[in-house]
Order: sequence, then structure tokens, then C-alpha cells
Amino acid sequence: MKLGVVGLPNVGKSTLFNAITHAGAQAANFPFCTIEPNVGVVAVPDDRLDKLTALYNAQKTTPAIIEFVDIAGLVKGASKGEGLGNKFLSHIREVDAIVHVVRCFNDSNVIHVENSVDPVRDIQTINLELIFADIETVTKRLDKARSMVKTGNPKYKEEEQTLSKVLKHLEQEKPVRTLDLDEDEQAIVKDCFLLTAKPVLYCANIGEEDIGPNQEDLPLVKEVKEFAKKENSEVMVVCAKTEDDLASLPPEEAKEFLKELGLSESGLDRLVKASYKLLGLISYLTAGEKEVRAWTIKEGTKAPQAAGKIHSDFEKGFIRAEVVDWQLLVEHGFTKCKELGKVRSEGKDYVVKDGDVILFRFNV
Repeated sequence: MKLGVVGLPNVGKSTLFNAITHAGAQAANFPFCTIEPNVGVVAVPDDRLDKLTALYNAQKTTPAIIEFVDIAGLVKGASKGEGLGNKFLSHIREVDAIVHVVRCFNDSNVIHVENSVDPVRDIQTINLELIFADIETVTKRLDKARSMVKTGNPKYKEEEQTLSKVLKHLEQEKPVRTLDLDEDEQAIVKDCFLLTAKPVLYCANIGEEDIGPNQEDLPLVKEVKEFAKKENSEVMVVCAKTEDDLASLPPEEAKEFLKELGLSESGLDRLVKASYKLLGLISYLTAGEKEVRAWTIKEGTKAPQAAGKIHSDFEKGFIRAEVVDWQLLVEHGFTKCKELGKVRSEGKDYVVKDGDVILFRFNV
């Protein structure tokens, strides 16, 4: 699963990406310093793994991972190829969701492309470019569907009706993710790979002087929250500069630094967790002396398909899953859990839950 980190030039996007991945993307104070997208693989913070590793004295701990792609900044006119528009649009098409970094800090040393700080205007600039690109895509598909309606195949009539509905919504300058669609319509839209259909997490980047218990109530942050609420999107408040500083410190020093700032968790940890949730992902766990590991699955995945994440043979020859809640396992240990009847035997229709510790039984 990939998340694209986007934003206008000089909003702190590459600084944040550096902190997320330690990838060292060149964060210079001029537009387009990130031309080729940098890709970083990030561990999803999960203290359950630490507790299970201690319980089993495991030789290895493997967390779930998520991929972030730092995508080049864009300007007005990107949908028409302005700036690095064409590259931007092709890179963003490849990701599953978007982390949209928005500038909520004032700093005369960091030039804003519009020469003033206005987060909602910045969001709308990027949203409009994505909407324009989607209008072009949908118009082409709609023309094709209309010409195919003459064949008498009802699927093209359905496609024409759905795409007409989508086009009307886009022409009102609204992203597709805010349009109410039924299952059949969603399937048609999914096949179009539309940019504004992707879920978005807005990341409000504040100044170092604004960090603290009241950071959620800063005027610029409130503006972003009000905008995001209209499209049912989440907002995360971070200070990219501070997160970058934190990422360069040893773990113990980073903890102390967070304590001094009055924070219990880094903005990055919150961002990674929120991104995982945005993609509709959960983790189930496997545990033993050799390895404790988190496996990433989509919410709603059934046991055989979850088993297939480990190996295709596990899915093909699935017999049953022995499941125990991670907290009970940490509290009592596996043997005691079994004695207490807390280890459940689940069949092929079992929907795996976040935090399930599973031992799969299979036969190939």
C-alpha cells in the first residue's frame, strides 16, 4: 500500500518526508527540488509487538510496513502540464491514498509560491488541478461509453449514467470521494483510476513556536479542519521541522525531547497510524520464539485470505485458525489461555480482527 505525500512547493512536504523515512530528500528552499519521487518504507508503530517479543523472548521482530512516496510540488496549471504537472499527475495516480501537507506557519525566510499563507486556498489549488485532470479522464470514458451504447449492451448504458453523474459532480468543483455512489457505480469509478476518488489525510504543518497543548486550536489549523470536515477527511497537526529534528536523535533522547514539548507521541507516529487507518488496514499477529510479526490486511479479510499473506499454500490448504486476543496472550501466556478456553478455533468464514494472534492449521 502506497501513500503519496503531496503539497505546493515550500509547505514543508520534503522536510516531513525526511522525518518519516530518514530518506534525506533534498529539502531546499525553491520549487521542484523533489522531481523524481522518493519512496520510503516505514514501520507502523505497534507496542503489541514489543510485549509479545518480551513474552516469547523472540529472536526477531517484524513490524507491519507502509510506503510513502514524496511527490514533486505542483503549481496552478499542473493539469495542463505547467511546472512538473504531467509527472506529478502520473505519480499521484499510482498511490492508494494521499497525505496532503498544508502550510499553517508564517516564516519570511521560506518563500510561499503565492506570497501569502492561506491553507484553504492552497488545498483548493491542488484539489482543482486533480479535478481538472479527472474531468479530462471522465470525458474521454464517457464519449467512449456513449458510442458503445448503440451496441445494445446494457453495461454501457450503466457506465454512461454513472460517468454523467460523476462529471456533473466534478464540474461543480467537488472531488469524487464526496459523491454518494452505490456498489455498482463504485466499480465503474474504480476502473477509471480517478485522482479525486482517493482518500485524503490533511497534514497541517505548524511552526516550532506553535507546538503545544493548544496546537489543535490555532486559527490556520481550524480553517483546515473546517474544510476537511465538509469532505469527511481527517486532519493531523504536525511540525515537520521538529519531526525532522526528532528523527535524527537516538530513541531515548527523542523521548526526552517529546517530554519537554509536552507530547506523549511524535507527530510522525500519529501520522503513520492515521495513514494505516485511512487505507482501511489492520494487523494480525503471529508469535513464537523465532519471530513475532505483524501482517497487514484489509479490514474485513477472512481467515483463509489472511493466511495467504504468509504463503499461498496456507490459503490453499486452510483447515482452521487458532486465534487468541493479544492482550490475553500477554497476560496469561499461550498454555494458560488454552486451559482457560481463550484460544478459539475459527473456520474459513471468520473475519480477522486487529490484534488477533493466529496460528494457522493447513494441509497441502
